[in-house]
Amino acid sequence: MGDADRIENVVIIGSGPAGWTAAIYAARANLEPLCVIGTPRQDPAPVLPGGQLMLTTEVENYPGFPDGVTGPEMMQMFQKQAERFGTRVLGADVERCEFGERPFALHLSNGDVVRAKSVIIATGATANWLGLENELRLATSGGGVSACAVCDGALPVFRDKPLAVVGGGDTAMEEAAYLTKFASTVHIIHRRDEFRASKTMQERVLAAPNVKVHWNKAVVDVLGDDFITGIRLEDTRDGSHEDLDVSGLFIAIGHAPATRFLEGSGIDFDDSGYVALPDGGTSETNIEGVFAAGDVADHVYRQAITAAGMGCRAAIDAERWLAEQGD
Repeated sequence: MGDADRIENVVIIGSGPAGWTAAIYAARANLEPLCVIGTPRQDPAPVLPGGQLMLTTEVENYPGFPDGVTGPEMMQMFQKQAERFGTRVLGADVERCEFGERPFALHLSNGDVVRAKSVIIATGATANWLGLENELRLATSGGGVSACAVCDGALPVFRDKPLAVVGGGDTAMEEAAYLTKFASTVHIIHRRDEFRASKTMQERVLAAPNVKVHWNKAVVDVLGDDFITGIRLEDTRDGSHEDLDVSGLFIAIGHAPATRFLEGSGIDFDDSGYVALPDGGTSETNIEGVFAAGDVADHVYRQAITAAGMGCRAAIDAERWLAEQGD
């Protein structure tokens, strides 16, 4: 890593399930991968090496962990497994990519430039948060605030309890529909008087007997010390406040893929801003030798296991592409 003349076989950008799985497969293929894992930052919730799972206290839906596992523990295991096979780890951010000619050039936050024959982009996506102090505190401490109902909604702590979902798009409807199977009541909080979600999704959710919609309301505070006890709502029309007792809060106002460092690189994005995979059946981007895996290229599933599967796919694609180049 300190050799300025070294040209890496494959550089993996990112350290969530996609990045570490790609590293495991690439290392076992003797590609000696370098994994650039990023650095901690606040944006507005903490963004940590290891991805969204670093903010997840209990993971119960990943196969192989019958008793569950915390997100940070899982990512530590992924990293340890990748390092066991020879993955090298670099704690820096990639600030800019030059994909115009090979070897590719990755400009790092520490001032170094890494050159690579192939690159796997696995930087993930971050949930959009309301930005409230207590929201972020309880989200990072396992206090009943989450940005993924499919990930967390089935946990025992939320069962048969009143839960709230913030949002009005298809994602919010999907989250609310999922939670109806577990919650006593699902309160949907929306700052307008109509949803943006498709009519089909709206009808499905509104037909559920345990759904209650709070129109023209915005969450202005999250109540509770160690665990959420309620939310404070503000009427977007007259500014009046009311408190609503809930035992869980799910933020569903979208995600932002971590792609800023790719601006000007020539990488194509889809209509939602995620890295585009033109083939669909592979991890290949529009630039030969550059692959993408995980939530940075997936705005549909956004699960640890689908990200890991995409990481596997990217490493195999990169290995085969390098072999075709005679590298």
